[in-house]
Amino acid sequence: MTTDFESVEIKPRERLDFKLDQGLPRFWNGGDPYKTRFFDAMSLTFPIGERYFISTVRAYRDDIKDPKLAAEVKDFIRQEAQHGMVHAQFNDMLAEQGMAVRWTERFLDRKFKWQSHRWSKAFNLSYTAAAEHMTAMMCTAFVQRPDIFKNADQRMAAIYAWHSIEEIEHKAVAFDVLTKVAKANYFTRIAGLIYFSIEYPIGNWWGVNQMLKADGFGAWARAKMLLKGAWWLYKPGGVFMPVLGYYLSYFKPQLVGCEPDAEGRWFWCMGTGQDAAERGLVAVQAGRRVHAGPGLLPVVLQARLPSLAAQGDASLRSLGASL
Repeated sequence: MTTDFESVEIKPRERLDFKLDQGLPRFWNGGDPYKTRFFDAMSLTFPIGERYFISTVRAYRDDIKDPKLAAEVKDFIRQEAQHGMVHAQFNDMLAEQGMAVRWTERFLDRKFKWQSHRWSKAFNLSYTAAAEHMTAMMCTAFVQRPDIFKNADQRMAAIYAWHSIEEIEHKAVAFDVLTKVAKANYFTRIAGLIYFSIEYPIGNWWGVNQMLKADGFGAWARAKMLLKGAWWLYKPGGVFMPVLGYYLSYFKPQLVGCEPDAEGRWFWCMGTGQDAAERGLVAVQAGRRVHAGPGLLPVVLQARLPSLAAQGDASLRSLGASL
């Protein structure tokens, strides 16, 4: 099995129009306040967070000797910059709803500047690699659970489909720079994941609570929503538990590409290759459920989200243009 992403092409998709200027329902995810604000709280972190991620990878750009990795870093930066632009546009809409967008941006800007100055270059990059792993895990969960966006506004479903594809495509870039260029050891790699795994859920919970408060929900109503939301996310068979193995794979000293799970399905751990892509395609064609990984996500999206046409790049553009 391979641990390289030789078969995965990173494609920056730019100039996509999701028609956000036409306004969105306040609770765009099926009218559910928690499920809407869960994603909105994530969106608040993206513009500043993506800029920080870019800076941690760019810090090693002059040390990269491999032309292929150098090109992937360039495309990683283009993709992350585009994500920040689209989510900044959406966040402006949240600010109009009365959300504390500007305060959150200032807080995150100070936080990441502090990290950049106080942490080592390697640990800043470890944090980014961990965030990319967690993001790809969440994207995998979202693809496996089409009901998450079943009743969502199609513009938001399209944004998260596009974002998911690109996060999966480039998630190995920070990891490759961390291990091949920064030469970070196992402890540094794992420490970044442990830190992010504690920090991010707490931050998201706090953000969701603040947004629901701004929506006018009282303390008791918010507490019930947050508890119900936690059950939705973490219960057996919920959003995240089915991809727990994906998360834990990061702790492997030697990460492998594709391994069968207990049911004979193919589960992507870290790397992938043409053999993995072929297995995933066969699994989809056979109507079997698969765990999406890099290169496989566009295929699964085509099977899970009928609104996306058969061709990946063109489908996203046509969907954005048609909304």
